[in-house]
Formats: sequence, structure tokens, C-alpha cells
Amino acid sequence: MAKYLVIVESPAKVKTIQKFLGSNYGVVASGGHVRDLPKSQMGIDIEHDYEPKYITIRGKGDVLAMLRKEVKKAEKIYLATDPDREGEAISWHLYHALKLENKKVYRIAFNEITKNAVKESLKNAREINMDLVDAQQARRVLDRMVGYRISPLLWEKVKRGLSAGRVQSVALRIICDREDEINAFIPKEYWTLDTEFAVAGEKKPLVAKFYGKGNEKMEITSESEAKAIAEAVKKSSASVKEVKKGERLKKAPLPFTTSTLQQEASKALNFSTQKTMRLAQQLYEGVEIKGSGTVALITYLRTDSTRVSDEAVRSAKSFIETNYGPQFAKAADETKKTGSKIQDAHEAIRPTDINRLPSDVKDAISRDLFRLYQLIWKRFTASQMAPAKYETTSVKIDAGEYRFTVAASKLLFEGFMQIYTEADDEKEEKNTLMKGLDESSKLSVRDVEYKQHFTQPPAHYTEASLVRALEELGIGRPSTYAPTITTILARRYITKENKNLYVTELGEVVNNMMMQAFPTIVDVNFTANMESLLDGVEEGNVKWKTIIENFYPDLDRAVAKAEQDLAQVKIADEETDVICEECGRNMVIKYGPHGKFLACPGFPDCRNTKPYLEKIGVACPKCGKDVVVRKTKKGRKYFGCEDNPTCDFMVWQKPSGQNCPKCGQALLVKGNKLVCMDNACGYVTANVEKA
Repeated sequence: MAKYLVIVESPAKVKTIQKFLGSNYGVVASGGHVRDLPKSQMGIDIEHDYEPKYITIRGKGDVLAMLRKEVKKAEKIYLATDPDREGEAISWHLYHALKLENKKVYRIAFNEITKNAVKESLKNAREINMDLVDAQQARRVLDRMVGYRISPLLWEKVKRGLSAGRVQSVALRIICDREDEINAFIPKEYWTLDTEFAVAGEKKPLVAKFYGKGNEKMEITSESEAKAIAEAVKKSSASVKEVKKGERLKKAPLPFTTSTLQQEASKALNFSTQKTMRLAQQLYEGVEIKGSGTVALITYLRTDSTRVSDEAVRSAKSFIETNYGPQFAKAADETKKTGSKIQDAHEAIRPTDINRLPSDVKDAISRDLFRLYQLIWKRFTASQMAPAKYETTSVKIDAGEYRFTVAASKLLFEGFMQIYTEADDEKEEKNTLMKGLDESSKLSVRDVEYKQHFTQPPAHYTEASLVRALEELGIGRPSTYAPTITTILARRYITKENKNLYVTELGEVVNNMMMQAFPTIVDVNFTANMESLLDGVEEGNVKWKTIIENFYPDLDRAVAKAEQDLAQVKIADEETDVICEECGRNMVIKYGPHGKFLACPGFPDCRNTKPYLEKIGVACPKCGKDVVVRKTKKGRKYFGCEDNPTCDFMVWQKPSGQNCPKCGQALLVKGNKLVCMDNACGYVTANVEKA
């Protein structure tokens, strides 16, 4: 009979850990959380020091009964839940749910499911860290308070099952703010001018870009200006002002954190954040490898640390020197990186064994698991390699009073780039410069080409760039990025098209209500500061209930005020002039999960419904019929002709009803400006209505 009992979270880990520990140990799984706040109520005793009321999660009774039986037989119990705040909290809940007060109970944590790591954790068994537990409790209670006090309010005002959240509402605001920036963006015209120089003794011409006058950089803003410069350059003599050579090092990337893994998997593999985390969880818990049984391929997947253990560094150095050569291994002084403090014992995400090549496991695992493992393996291996080295050449050319520049680089040593380049790395410019070029080279102007361009608005957020923004702003933590994005997509507050995230009409309504009634909750700085306070709880510097005591009264007052203020803007059923063809009543506007629709007020006797097309009071510039607000299949708003598909007029910004005095096209409303819908025209004027 096993003397010692190890309780893990996931059943997938049981066999692997049992294999490492032998017959003296029994290994069982809790299947994650066993206790939580009740779903039917907020579950926090406001009157009695904000004490949480935990109950056994429905369906976990049998699991707890099994665990209690195993606990009775064991001399010692090791709680081996995941090595983070949530894992620590699960251990604490198990301790109380299983009534382990009179037992020998130890907390163990390992960053990777390998024999060495598991055995080492047993040697370093400790007590449950209540600072970590309290940090998790504070987060859970704060999220519950926001969700359970504000969500019913949204339900009441917008009539459907919406939700608010401490992190999700801020994420929605960030996306809405970007949408507003894009809608208000006014493109600015600019011109580029490239000149082709003939070099004496060389067949191939040299193409250089316009810089300015002498050392002063200048922008070309009109065709007439570009034409005048081009004419002047064509008539001028040219000379090489300066040829400068140098070397540039490109450092290896850091190994993955949760955030950077999600970003790179999105860009390189087109994985959603949710898919990335699901696959990484499988790689961490272990996959079946023929001849080896269940093998864990990567270290723990929820981390914001780029630290790597000394043992992993030594192993990587040996692997790189053996397989690529000593010159490819990172120098010893480069392996120590200083930076922000590491809050825990986590490492970066890396392979558990660098010698287990992706090609070794390719046939044993699914294609997506293989692609993610290969990405993690390559990134970690590259992070332990020497930088790439380039020879750079920059040339300044004078043609009359104007200056042109050309730069090129030549790869001298690949370093880490032999195995890895990031998805959005720009391709290095090829070495197009002739070797003999110097200040004495004779040049003449062969051709001048100028082109018109327009500045581009900020890009729509993608899942990858939203994760980066949340991380940079200090909102949420590694474990929250994927669930946050999944939630606002599931609620249809945002929609995803070709990787880009767009706000839906429903998202706009909810964001506007949150900004009006709960400006603090959706304030980026407030939310980031709350994360810092939670870190303070983890470090033992802040009492968790102090945060709750300071937060809840303000929330309570805001909800009470919103119940009064928002009642004035409660959406009633607005009657329209559209007649129900089934019963003859005037149809009314209703709100559903996807926004507005028309319904017969005679429900349930008459169940007729139809799409609602909101007229904006502007005639279609193509056919003269009404322009209406429409939505894509995924819920993104646009403006189109009511006679679609017969008339194909469609724009993303609201038409003003006025035409451009320059070209006759429709003028669109962008912020406080009116802009011609034809970018090439570039006409802009103040919006008289707003002014």
C-alpha cells in the first residue's frame, strides 16, 4: 500500500508522475478546482468582513469522496497543484475540503513534469503559501463583485444576458478606443522620390532614396513639390558625399513567456490565444510517445518570466556546441540578463529536454501540437545562441542641393538565425552596393521617379497585438489573456475577421454604458494599479481584504447611481412605420444578442420578425435611395444602400450627405472633419454640424 499520497490537478499527469515516484507513492487528480463561490449569488458576506462563502462545485462530490478515502490511508499528503497563484489556491481549498488539519500535509510545486523536477520538489516540500492564496482570493472576489453587481444592470438596461468584468470591460474599451482612432483618422498625403544613379565603370545602377537638403531631412507633401525637386535633380551633377561601413549585431530573442508565445503563435501559426493555451497545456501535461510512454515536452505554460535554470542553460550550451559548433553558443556573459524582478520561481516556457528534437516526436503527436512544440523548441534554442552579425554600409549622395541615401547590410555570421527568425522580422536588405564604391566614384543622374502615398490609420487590434497591449499596460496576467478575449468574442461585443478584431454594435452599446456609469472600472490606469496591489498581496505587503474594503463601497455607490441615471436611457420598444405583413400592426424595434431587429408587438400571437435597417437620413450617392446602417455576418457595422444588392454603395464611415467640391464623391464623417471617400482626392474640411 502506498504510504504517501500526491494530489495533482490534471488526470493527464497521474501516470507520468506515478512512473517517476514508484510504489511508495499514490498519485490522484482533483480535476482542477473543488470549491468555488456559488453561481446563484455573489457569495461574499459584505456585512461580515467580506468573507467569501465557498461551496463544493457541482459534480465534484464523487471526486472529493475518492480523495477522502485515499487521504485516510496515507501517512503524508503532498499537494502538487500547478505552480502559480491559482494552483496555490486549489491546494488551500483541497486542504479545507478534505479536512487535512490533523494530517502531515506538504505543498510541492514543479515547473516541469520530469523525474528530476518532481523528485527535487519532494526534497523542497513546504507549507501552503497564504500570500499566494490571498492574492488569488482577492482577484476572485474583485471579479465576482464587478460581474455580479454590474452584469444584472446591463441585462436590465439592454434587455439581454450581457456581462461586465474587471478585465474584459477594460479590454473592450481598449478595442473601442482604437476603433474611434481609426474612424477619426485623416490620411495625409506625402511623396517619395527615388533616383537612379549611373556609376562610372559599373553596369548596374545605384538607386537611392530622397533625404532632404544637405543634413536637413525634409518631407515632400505635394506633387508640384516632388516634380520641382525631380526636375532640379535631373539637371544637377551628383557626387558621393560619404560611404560609411560598420558592423551590427542582432541579438537572439528571449525565450517565450505566456504573452510572447500567444503573440508569436498567432502571427506564425495563425492560432487563436485559446488554441495556443489548450495545445501548450497538452505539451506541458504530457503526450504519448512510442517507446517512452507519456512524456511532458515543455515547462509550465503560465509565466511572465524569461529566466532559465542553470541546468537548462548548460544543457543548451552542450547541444548547440555539439550540433552547430562552439561559435554558435551564446557567450557566458550574455546569459545573465537583468531586468524587472521575477515574482516567483517560474522559468520561461522551454522544452523539458532540448535533445528531444521536434522531428523526433513529429509522428507521435498531432500536426498542431508538433507545430507549437517546434516553435517553442526553436525559440528556446535560439535564445541560447550567439547573435547574428552584419556588415552595414550607408552612403550619402548629393545631387545639386539635395541629398539621397542608400543603405545595405550583408550577413557575416548567422548565429541564432540559422534556426529561428520571428514571424514579423523584416527581411534584411540585400547587399546591392558595389564593392568599389567610395567618395571618389563618379556618378551621374540616370532617372528620377516620384510616387504619391497616404499615411495609414492605426491598425485594428489582432489577438496578438491586444495581448501585447494588455501586457504593456499591466492589465490582467498570463492566465487571463486568452479567457478575456474568448469571453468578449463569445458575448459578441467584438468580432474577428481576417485576424482583425472589430467592435460590434452591441459592444459599442455596452462600452458606452460602462464609460458613462462606471468610468473607474474601465479606466486603464485604475485596472493596472489593481494588478500592482494584487502583486503586493502576493509579496506579503498588502492585506487582501484591505483592497476589497477600499473597492466595494465605491462600486456599490456607482451601481446605485447607475440604477437611477441609466433608467432615463432605458431602451423601450420603439414603434416604426414598417407594417407587419402578417397582422397589420406597426412593427417595433427589439434588441437581441446580435443587436436590433424588427418584431411584431402582437407576440406571442404573431411571431413575425425581420432585420432592422436604421436609416441615417442621407440619400445614397449612387441611386438616391436611403443609406442604412448594416452589419457584416460577424456583426461589424457599415453603411450601405437600402437597395442592396441591386445598388452596391458601401462605406465603413458614416456618409455626411454632402459631396466633395473637388471630385464629386461622397464626404464621410471622420471625427470633427469631413473627408472625401476617395483617398486619392484627399479633400478635408471641418464638420460644420459639429463645429
